[in-house]
Amino acid sequence: MKHILIIGGGIGGLCTAVMLQKHGYPVQLFESSSSIKPVGAGLGVGSNALQALYEAGVGKQIEEKGNALHKMVFQNDRGDLLNKMDFTMLAREFGLNSLTIHRADLHAILYHAIAPGTIQFNKKCVDFEQNDTGTKVFFEDGSSAEGDLVIAADGIHSIFRKKLTNGIPRYAGYTCWRGVVEVSDKQFNKHTSYELWGKDGRIGIVPLQHNRIYWFACVNAMKNDPLYRNLKPRDVARIFISFPPHVTQLISSTNEAELLHHDIADIKPLDQFVYGRIILLGDAAHATTPNMGQGAGQAMEDGIVFVRCLNKTNNLQEAFAFYERKRVKRTKKIINLSRQIGAGAQTENSFIITIRNNLFKLVPSSILLKRFRFLLDVDLD
Repeated sequence: MKHILIIGGGIGGLCTAVMLQKHGYPVQLFESSSSIKPVGAGLGVGSNALQALYEAGVGKQIEEKGNALHKMVFQNDRGDLLNKMDFTMLAREFGLNSLTIHRADLHAILYHAIAPGTIQFNKKCVDFEQNDTGTKVFFEDGSSAEGDLVIAADGIHSIFRKKLTNGIPRYAGYTCWRGVVEVSDKQFNKHTSYELWGKDGRIGIVPLQHNRIYWFACVNAMKNDPLYRNLKPRDVARIFISFPPHVTQLISSTNEAELLHHDIADIKPLDQFVYGRIILLGDAAHATTPNMGQGAGQAMEDGIVFVRCLNKTNNLQEAFAFYERKRVKRTKKIINLSRQIGAGAQTENSFIITIRNNLFKLVPSSILLKRFRFLLDVDLD
């Protein structure tokens, strides 16, 4: 029986631990923080990942906490329609809805599905070594742990990826604020998400359960721009004053303590995720800009696929090769496409914006849906 170490208690690490334990693998998970904190905003769970999570015993809980997404609407900064996608056709095809869920809810479900004693907190991994028979990881507190293999789920700033590939994050050229706000039940359609594109930036509106709205707002900026470091919600709302009032009201009504702000980055796509007995997973392997809402979903897909690859063969190298073949090409496509979408949506050039919007209106919704379909039409075996 293979003894597996997981570094990182984010969604990818937790999901992988749940899947591994479901199939009887001994697992230890090490998390650098002092606890699994209920922080974050909203995210999407595709029907493909949801199906596999049912097998892990948590699908029903996730569906109960999630909000079915039926439609996505694109608008300009005046609120005029540019285009839309109807996800109900995909739901009928694949048998399950794609969901939106608060990150904290998903985190909690996965965390409580893991066997007690699996997770050790305050364990920041600072180095590692490996040989033909096993791996050893070293923690900031001076302790260490050994295993047959290590799953590096330590995020976009992964020390494993940095040491093994020299791969560092790439700044995408824009910074983003996020928040969750409770609204009246008639203010927004609870099954429709919106994106509004304008010269001053871009705003997204994503419905969650219990009349909550997850919003994000992105603006072009220098990396670590001091102008945007410590803004209050009302300050952020003023940046987007050209957008409809009901949209900027979401921003200004956000609890100041819960306003999140991050520069947006990804990594240059890698050609391999496995280095000896070290397996990169989630953002450590393929951090992407959030323009397709696929960060958490792809991390969960990684965990699902990796465990199924282990189950296919007793030969570790064969399992690793299966995992790479399944994940490298797919995630590379998502990184590149998401970056392209971000560049197009974030342009500030008025002439280009006019052309973009006019052309976008001419694209049949069925074509947009077809371009999105590959995200759900995936074989996780």
